[in-house]
Amino acid sequence: MLMEPIISGQLVQDLIPQKAPFVMIDKMLAFGENTITAGLTVAVDNIFVENGRFNESGIVEHMAQSVALYTGYQFYLKNEPAPTGYIGSVKDVVILELPLPGEDIVTEVNVLHEFMGVTLVDIVTKRNNIKIASGQMKTVLAQ
Repeated sequence: MLMEPIISGQLVQDLIPQKAPFVMIDKMLAFGENTITAGLTVAVDNIFVENGRFNESGIVEHMAQSVALYTGYQFYLKNEPAPTGYIGSVKDVVILELPLPGEDIVTEVNVLHEFMGVTLVDIVTKRNNIKIASGQMKTVLAQ
Protein backbone atom coordinates (compact mmCIF):
# COMPACT_ATOMS: atom_id res chain seq x y z
CA MET A 1 0.00 0.00 0.00
CA LEU A 2 1.46 3.35 -1.04
CA MET A 3 -0.44 6.35 0.28
CA GLU A 4 -0.79 9.95 -0.73
CA PRO A 5 1.77 12.28 0.84
CA ILE A 6 0.94 14.08 4.06
CA ILE A 7 2.18 17.63 3.93
CA SER A 8 0.53 18.78 7.18
CA GLY A 9 3.23 19.47 9.74
CA GLN A 10 0.81 19.17 12.66
CA LEU A 11 -0.50 15.73 11.69
CA VAL A 12 3.07 14.53 11.19
CA GLN A 13 4.03 15.96 14.60
CA ASP A 14 1.08 14.17 16.22
CA LEU A 15 2.44 10.83 14.97
CA ILE A 16 5.79 11.06 16.78
CA PRO A 17 6.55 11.41 20.50
CA GLN A 18 9.01 14.33 20.08
CA LYS A 19 7.75 17.87 20.64
CA ALA A 20 9.08 21.29 19.61
CA PRO A 21 11.81 22.38 19.50
CA PHE A 22 13.02 18.80 19.09
CA VAL A 23 10.91 17.85 16.03
CA MET A 24 13.21 16.99 13.10
CA ILE A 25 10.59 15.97 10.51
CA ASP A 26 7.87 18.11 9.02
CA LYS A 27 6.41 15.98 6.24
CA MET A 28 5.64 12.41 5.27
CA LEU A 29 6.09 12.02 1.54
CA ALA A 30 5.21 8.32 1.11
CA PHE A 31 4.25 5.28 3.15
CA GLY A 32 4.32 1.63 2.12
CA GLU A 33 4.22 -1.81 3.67
CA ASN A 34 7.89 -1.75 4.68
CA THR A 35 8.94 1.77 3.80
CA ILE A 36 8.42 5.42 4.59
CA THR A 37 9.81 8.61 3.11
CA ALA A 38 9.95 11.63 5.42
CA GLY A 39 11.28 15.12 4.97
CA LEU A 40 12.49 18.21 6.76
CA THR A 41 13.06 21.76 5.64
CA VAL A 42 15.97 22.82 7.84
CA ALA A 43 15.03 26.03 9.64
CA VAL A 44 17.67 28.63 10.40
CA ASP A 45 16.68 28.48 14.10
CA ASN A 46 16.77 24.67 14.30
CA ILE A 47 18.51 23.60 17.52
CA PHE A 48 20.92 21.45 15.48
CA VAL A 49 22.11 24.25 13.19
CA GLU A 50 25.72 25.03 14.12
CA ASN A 51 28.14 27.21 12.23
CA GLY A 52 25.59 27.65 9.46
CA ARG A 53 25.01 23.91 8.89
CA PHE A 54 22.54 21.25 10.11
CA ASN A 55 24.94 19.13 12.18
CA GLU A 56 25.52 15.37 12.37
CA SER A 57 23.40 14.95 15.50
CA GLY A 58 20.49 16.62 13.73
CA ILE A 59 20.78 14.27 10.76
CA VAL A 60 20.83 11.19 13.02
CA GLU A 61 17.85 12.53 14.99
CA HIS A 62 16.02 13.21 11.71
CA MET A 63 16.70 9.59 10.71
CA ALA A 64 15.40 8.29 14.06
CA GLN A 65 12.26 10.40 13.86
CA SER A 66 11.62 9.11 10.34
CA VAL A 67 11.56 5.60 11.83
CA ALA A 68 9.26 6.84 14.63
CA LEU A 69 6.95 8.28 11.97
CA TYR A 70 6.75 4.86 10.30
CA THR A 71 5.62 3.27 13.57
CA GLY A 72 3.38 6.18 14.51
CA TYR A 73 1.58 6.08 11.17
CA GLN A 74 1.00 2.32 11.51
CA PHE A 75 -0.72 2.96 14.86
CA TYR A 76 -2.64 5.94 13.40
CA LEU A 77 -4.09 3.65 10.72
CA LYS A 78 -5.39 1.40 13.53
CA ASN A 79 -6.83 4.40 15.44
CA GLU A 80 -4.36 3.85 18.28
CA PRO A 81 -2.07 6.44 19.90
CA ALA A 82 1.53 6.58 18.69
CA PRO A 83 3.83 4.71 21.09
CA THR A 84 7.07 5.96 22.55
CA GLY A 85 10.17 4.25 21.27
CA TYR A 86 13.89 4.37 21.82
CA ILE A 87 16.95 4.01 19.64
CA GLY A 88 18.38 0.58 20.42
CA SER A 89 21.43 0.90 18.22
CA VAL A 90 22.91 2.91 15.38
CA LYS A 91 25.31 1.19 13.01
CA ASP A 92 27.39 2.07 9.96
CA VAL A 93 26.29 5.72 9.90
CA VAL A 94 28.08 7.69 7.21
CA ILE A 95 27.46 11.42 6.87
CA LEU A 96 28.82 12.81 3.63
CA GLU A 97 27.51 16.36 3.73
CA LEU A 98 25.78 18.78 6.12
CA PRO A 99 22.77 20.69 4.73
CA LEU A 100 22.31 24.44 4.95
CA PRO A 101 19.32 26.12 6.60
CA GLY A 102 16.50 26.44 4.08
CA GLU A 103 17.39 23.20 2.32
CA ASP A 104 15.11 20.17 2.21
CA ILE A 105 16.34 16.76 3.23
CA VAL A 106 14.44 13.57 2.42
CA THR A 107 14.93 10.30 4.23
CA GLU A 108 13.94 6.88 2.94
CA VAL A 109 13.50 4.18 5.56
CA ASN A 110 13.39 0.53 4.50
CA VAL A 111 12.29 -1.92 7.18
CA LEU A 112 14.46 -5.05 7.23
CA HIS A 113 12.87 -6.77 10.24
CA GLU A 114 10.06 -5.98 12.65
CA PHE A 115 9.41 -8.31 15.57
CA MET A 116 7.92 -7.83 19.06
CA GLY A 117 8.38 -4.04 19.09
CA VAL A 118 11.91 -4.11 17.67
CA THR A 119 12.40 -2.59 14.20
CA LEU A 120 15.63 -2.86 12.19
CA VAL A 121 15.92 -0.46 9.26
CA ASP A 122 18.25 0.79 6.55
CA ILE A 123 18.13 4.57 6.14
CA VAL A 124 19.29 6.90 3.35
CA THR A 125 19.05 10.69 3.61
CA LYS A 126 19.27 12.83 0.48
CA ARG A 127 19.44 16.50 -0.42
CA ASN A 128 18.50 17.40 -3.99
CA ASN A 129 18.31 13.67 -4.75
CA ILE A 130 21.97 13.19 -3.76
CA LYS A 131 22.82 10.91 -0.84
CA ILE A 132 24.23 12.86 2.09
CA ALA A 133 23.90 10.22 4.84
CA SER A 134 23.11 6.56 5.39
CA GLY A 135 23.09 4.00 8.14
CA GLN A 136 21.25 1.26 9.94
CA MET A 137 19.16 1.72 13.06
CA LYS A 138 17.35 -0.48 15.51
CA THR A 139 14.45 0.99 17.48
CA VAL A 140 12.54 -0.52 20.38
CA LEU A 141 9.02 0.35 21.56
CA ALA A 142 8.58 1.21 25.23
CA GLN A 143 6.73 -1.49 27.13
